Amino acid sequence: MQPPELPPLPALTRAEGELIDRYLDVVDLLGRINPARPGDTYRGLRAAQALVSKAAELRDALALMHQRGETELHAETLERALRVLDGERRTARVTLPTRSAS
Repeated sequence: MQPPELPPLPALTRAEGELIDRYLDVVDLLGRINPARPGDTYRGLRAAQALVSKAAELRDALALMHQRGETELHAETLERALRVLDGERRTARVTLPTRSAS
């Protein structure tokens, strides 16, 4: 059985696509660093080291948008793109896990 087909990505400028990609890179690294999640310190250290360059790439993507005159973020379109790219699950790793009832 084939997995369900994902909805298509909304139309994005190249700069918006780069922004989304770099944002999700940073989110993924922050999820690996999250001290409220199980894991080892080495994994968190490696993610923190990589975060520096990924944050710079995110900054550069935003700067390029601004330089090109893309001064407004179209939140609805970008939100749809994040949802298609599994952004809800990926960003949930950055937050505190829900507590189980004891």
